[in-house]
Amino acid sequence: MDPTGPGGEANGDLRVGSLEVRLAANSDELEWAQALRYRVFYTEMLARPTPEMLARGLDFDDFDALCDHLLVIDHARGGGPASVVGTYRLIRRPAAERAGRFYSSDEYDVSPVAGYPGQVLELGRSCVDAAYRNGSTMQLLWKGIASYVFHHDIAIMFGCASLPGTDPQALARPLSYLHHYHLAPPDLRPVALPDRYVSMNLMPKDEVQVKRALVDLPPLIKGYLRLGGFVGEGAVIDHQFNTTDVCVMVKTDLITDKYSKHYERRNQRSQTV
Repeated sequence: MDPTGPGGEANGDLRVGSLEVRLAANSDELEWAQALRYRVFYTEMLARPTPEMLARGLDFDDFDALCDHLLVIDHARGGGPASVVGTYRLIRRPAAERAGRFYSSDEYDVSPVAGYPGQVLELGRSCVDAAYRNGSTMQLLWKGIASYVFHHDIAIMFGCASLPGTDPQALARPLSYLHHYHLAPPDLRPVALPDRYVSMNLMPKDEVQVKRALVDLPPLIKGYLRLGGFVGEGAVIDHQFNTTDVCVMVKTDLITDKYSKHYERRNQRSQTV
């Protein structure tokens, strides 16, 4: 893993104040990300750890060693685990092939996306330290993802995104909104596995109050929708994480176009100095 920016830039291009976004450079930094994931998912959100996770205070699985990990680091916190305040796990097709599957395939038939002719990227394990859930941190994470997408020529991003709670009826409005307004085209649509499928069509379209539904959606899902994102068919209850999951996918045209223009402007400025 390259300790420069996610697309190979100098680190200074992806810093705001004491915050920097880059890929984890070694196994120690991966553990720092896993420690943050544990604090957010298991301590704060009350997910259910395995005995080994509980003993180590880390969230981990077999995918972690095969993929890239985007980190937001606060240098004001010095080094060590406390310095990692945000993270995203990035799984490209080669890593999924080594694992034998994409992570989301435990919940969805993702073959329409996995078989897409362009490069694909699965996003997951996104979390930010409670003290850093603000625009600056999220903007850095998105800049890091944009850089990575641009560098690896990613055509589609996808992954499971979560709504809090495991009662679909309590989430009827946001789930129905996603189903009626943002369902992916059939040729690109993941479908929840039959034994995990929960209908998202819980309210008629004309009864869905769009503004209230948008308020109900987590910021991460709204961010994907602002980029033109779609959702798969059916939700999945994740009892370990106390969430209801939807499969989200984004064609990266908007991201790569915006980043390309930024990259061109930066190169023009450097050439005039």
